[in-house]
Amino acid sequence: MPRLPLFALIGLGAVLGLFLLMAGALFLLRDTDFYKTRLERITSHALGLELSIADRSAIDVFPGLQLTLDDVHLRRQGKEIASARRVIVDVALSSLFGDELRVERIVLTQPVITVSRGRDGRFDFEADTSPAAPADAPAQSWPDVSLSGGSIVFVDQHNGKDFEARDCQGELHGLQLAGGQRADFLREVAFTAELGCAQVRKDGYTLHDLKFSADAKHGIVELKPLSTRLFGTPGQGSIRADFTGAVASYQIAYTLTQFPLEEFFSTMSLKKLASGRMDFSATLTTQGTTVAELKQAMAGGVSLRGKGLTFYGSDLDQAFERFEASQTFSLVDAGAVFFAGPVGLLVTKGYDFAQLAQGNGGTSEVRTLVSDWKVERGVAQAQDVAMATKLNRVALHGGLDFVNERFDAVTVALIDLKGCAIVKQQIRGSFREPVVDKPNAIEALSGPALRLLKKGTNALSGRQCDPFYSGAVAAPG
Repeated sequence: MPRLPLFALIGLGAVLGLFLLMAGALFLLRDTDFYKTRLERITSHALGLELSIADRSAIDVFPGLQLTLDDVHLRRQGKEIASARRVIVDVALSSLFGDELRVERIVLTQPVITVSRGRDGRFDFEADTSPAAPADAPAQSWPDVSLSGGSIVFVDQHNGKDFEARDCQGELHGLQLAGGQRADFLREVAFTAELGCAQVRKDGYTLHDLKFSADAKHGIVELKPLSTRLFGTPGQGSIRADFTGAVASYQIAYTLTQFPLEEFFSTMSLKKLASGRMDFSATLTTQGTTVAELKQAMAGGVSLRGKGLTFYGSDLDQAFERFEASQTFSLVDAGAVFFAGPVGLLVTKGYDFAQLAQGNGGTSEVRTLVSDWKVERGVAQAQDVAMATKLNRVALHGGLDFVNERFDAVTVALIDLKGCAIVKQQIRGSFREPVVDKPNAIEALSGPALRLLKKGTNALSGRQCDPFYSGAVAAPG
């Protein structure tokens, strides 16, 4: 009888060894409830949370050792913070023969994750910091986690804000918690992640197709690149949060190119008041722990620009032409403030823009709109805010006090060829209840404003004035 080659004997031994190992694993796994209970105990101890598995569990050994758990719930002090229809846990086979059940990967199907921030500013998943809690905690490393069909709900009782994300898919890698004092979860955690959600709803607005890559290390969390679809248009941005100091600080950048005004009005449940496409960009920094502190520290710049826009309900040029000193006429009612930029969006809180659509029944061509703002200490100051219709220009000065939610010396003016104001109108008071003063003609007008405006080489252009406007919006030619 021929002898088997040495390599064949070695191979046969390996197969027999693997068979015996798998047989031993199957023998150990015959009681799935034992390992379900063991997993509940290990996870609850490590996280400081309560894990419960309500439904059946099953075990597969191919292609790897997997524990399938149905109807899984994670609670803290009796309050549920996460659940999943199904959880698949990849377990290291060798760990079955030891004291620790080593998990290599967790797959969540249809999870619902609720993150709450209490009135004390702490998150519900943070470790216990009461005097009775241990002073130090060991360093922890967690397996990779993936999720599909998930929902994420954030409730902030501290700042009174919340949002909900739906149909989320993602991967979490390298999650680690530093050892030592458990003073601040966000300073101690490290991870990388990729997340995408079909919808994110907040304050009546809906972001579509949110996607970002996240990197957290040493108290710095970066979401970059970050992409969304807002008003039917792709947007790009980034967020950097720094939790290393006594007060958290944030850097936010976002750009939305050529978004349609029609979509914007649709989200506000208003009839179409305008059409055309605009560009929006913002670069802001802030710091603080409350909404009031974040507003107070806000700084940076915001820009809104567009060309070839149409305003429905009023013919602005016709309204300007008919204006006389003895008449009552409002630049605001003509839609000038709306086209002057973000201030109009704020006026919508206390001013009925739907009434503007009735106007004089015409339409207005807005050839150019420039709306650039500088933000300092929570107040946005107009840097270059103006629009040009076919025959006229309207400009805006002043600021928006977001801290106190008030208009800060906002003045709208109809300007001549040299940028001098012909008619001014002020807006004051709160965002919710603005007071719009009557127009104030710079000179006694004996004829239509447009007729005076066309005297570019005569009366109005010949007078001395400090130009009200000298920005990028050129006079109609």
